[in-house]
Amino acid sequence: MAAICVFCASSQTLDQRWLDLATEVGAALARRGHVLVSGGGRAGMMGAVATGARAQGGHTIGVIPQSLVDREIADTRSDELVVTDGMASRKNLMIEKSDAFLTLPGGIGSLDELFEVWTTAYLHVHDKPVVLLDVDNFYGGLLGWLESLVPTGFVRRESLDRLIVVTSIDDALAALPG
Repeated sequence: MAAICVFCASSQTLDQRWLDLATEVGAALARRGHVLVSGGGRAGMMGAVATGARAQGGHTIGVIPQSLVDREIADTRSDELVVTDGMASRKNLMIEKSDAFLTLPGGIGSLDELFEVWTTAYLHVHDKPVVLLDVDNFYGGLLGWLESLVPTGFVRRESLDRLIVVTSIDDALAALPG
């Protein structure tokens, strides 16, 4: 099937419902035969999505910079753990290894990754689906603000339309290849 890169929070202070969501997404990807590409950390939702995938027999690829390995937060149970020299090379490698991108709730790191793949898709650097799982209107404020930029000319309608926004795991999976 496809290699799906999941961007999500690595915070260890999240409500259990977010960890459960990530575990369910990882499991659902694995059940469909997808390979999971993640940021290679074992904490928070990032660790949960990989654990969920492996629990269903899924193959996981973690991509993590050496600085985070040094802090002992690497997901050493990854089927493949690729160590990079920094955050930029990590992101580039994740993009290269993936056929599509799925962003779950997350913070500024997840937003950085989302905006990178979304922008490069809009600029035709790649033609891979970029999916945002907006559970419980988590991204509602951000999406509303982005929508407000269209009439001002700061954001083109075509750019917003390039992002596939869904509200359920089933809809997210339907938007992914394979």
